[in-house]
Amino acid sequence: MSLLWEDPIANSLKEEKSADNKQEAVTPPTIAHEQVVAQEKDIKQPPLDASTDTAGNTGLESIEMGAKRIQVDDKQIINCRADLNQLVPFKYEWAWQKYLSACNNHWMPQEINMTADIALWKNSDGLTEDERLVVERNLGFFSTADSLVANNLVLAVYKHITNPECRQYLLRQAFEEAIHTHAYQYCIESLGLDEGKLFNMYREIPSVATKAEWALPYTQSLGDINFRTGTHENDQRLLRDLIAFYVIFEGIFFYVGFAQILSMGRRNKMTGVAEQFQYILRDESMHMNFGIDVINQIKIENPNLWTEDFKKDMVKLILEGVDLETQYAYDTMPRGILGMNAPMFEEYLHYIANRRLTQIGLEEHFKGANNPFPWMSEILDLKKEKNFFETRVTEYQTGGALNW
Repeated sequence: MSLLWEDPIANSLKEEKSADNKQEAVTPPTIAHEQVVAQEKDIKQPPLDASTDTAGNTGLESIEMGAKRIQVDDKQIINCRADLNQLVPFKYEWAWQKYLSACNNHWMPQEINMTADIALWKNSDGLTEDERLVVERNLGFFSTADSLVANNLVLAVYKHITNPECRQYLLRQAFEEAIHTHAYQYCIESLGLDEGKLFNMYREIPSVATKAEWALPYTQSLGDINFRTGTHENDQRLLRDLIAFYVIFEGIFFYVGFAQILSMGRRNKMTGVAEQFQYILRDESMHMNFGIDVINQIKIENPNLWTEDFKKDMVKLILEGVDLETQYAYDTMPRGILGMNAPMFEEYLHYIANRRLTQIGLEEHFKGANNPFPWMSEILDLKKEKNFFETRVTEYQTGGALNW
């Protein structure tokens, strides 16, 4: 990760506005290592002036003896100057409840029986070549995708969210991303697949690589050691990068693979892998909804950030994500199988995109888009007594009370 990152996305937007005041698609370029090294040598930024610095605390400030006690109104999501090491009093009860619910929903990959999957995979007549492609391509994509999300949380997002109850959930989310990576490794190992081939897939298969390449600059952007919130431009940059990861990467890029694997489970194929994915889908849905809550809270506390131009840019960003995930659908499912095909996924992604747009206060883009996979909504319904495959209870303690 570059230590000094000149934000290519923000710069490109400035150039477009000065040219003809029109907003073009926001496409973060892939940054070559040589370019990054050159930036580190050439870019020098002046030190922050403490008298004009409006960025929030980090939690690493010196202890001030005799300081007053924290009040609820002292807290805010970004640019908070209150002590971040004091969890209470809570201001965002929804963040604390999501943390508690996530803890109650704890699971581990080894709890899921993979015996039937192993036998089916080893049987030369057990699965078609197209079905095997779906399994391998998705395990390959997801095996590194959750590591990219974890990097984004730990190396970028955490230090800019200046609220302790939200940070508490981010720590839990980072742990869950580790569990998910563990789950994919466990599936790959159990099935006897080529670990090098699958884990390196994001550097070999174009439809997998393009999604990772698209997401990485948004982590690098916030991971710049000189980046701090507190200005209009930088606060918008943070908000944009949160939308990129929570709304698009976790809220769009994962859904083709989830539907494909869970569809196999519905047909009593690869039920162990499918059950792993069902638990992961439950976690990821909560991650996404937490992120959307954070995004909307930032908008409430900083309404000046949510400009018309910015909203147009975010719509274009989401539409880019839809295009990339549509390409992934056609790559993983060149022929129709499992009662689904790539054009159905295109419709599904339009439906999902409409949902994501409205969740952050934007208008639907794909008018009349329908959900061709209504059973996906059933799988997300945690009020069911058992999971879809009826192998074990999915509601640990408060799972049935979650609102997604």
